Amino acid sequence: MAQTRAWQRMLSGRRLDLLDPTPIDIEIEDIAHGLAFVARWNGQTRGDFAYSVAEHSVLVEEIFRKLYPSEPIKWQLAALLHDAPEYVIGDMISPVKAAVGPNYGELDERLTAAIHIRFGLPAKIPVAIKKKIKQADKVSAWLEATQIAGFSVEEGNKIFGKMNPDLVRDLRIHLRPPIYARTAFTARHAELMAAL
Repeated sequence: MAQTRAWQRMLSGRRLDLLDPTPIDIEIEDIAHGLAFVARWNGQTRGDFAYSVAEHSVLVEEIFRKLYPSEPIKWQLAALLHDAPEYVIGDMISPVKAAVGPNYGELDERLTAAIHIRFGLPAKIPVAIKKKIKQADKVSAWLEATQIAGFSVEEGNKIFGKMNPDLVRDLRIHLRPPIYARTAFTARHAELMAAL
């Protein structure tokens, strides 16, 4: 019986094995391109363009810097890359992840480790840093929910927690064509890599 194919050809020409990913097969351009075309909220957002994971990732990194300005550049990079595996496995909303079960989490962890190693981060991020990135991610989710996904502020507060008005006051969701999301993501990645 033939083995089921578990790899994907990337636009860079790399062949990424999803079950055994290696850092050498990871390219930032592939990540940025894929994330720019992956819609958050299963595409159920207002506007003429989907809100992409690339846009979300740039926002999470910005929020992380605002919340934790003394954290080193490498953790800012980890915040930018927090959803990077979704460039090949897509963005599943939390209820779907729960239904899929632990296999999704294991696949995500393998891809995350390869991505982190490729860009000079530890395969596993310290728990304290993961919690800080998760906090920035929650702020972003609240902003997305209340600005483009049709949630009232009250619903957003109930699901994601009440936000500090000073933190969220000037943060706005950007709905842009994928090429701009891809460019913003790669530009921020380049800035962080240059500062490491």
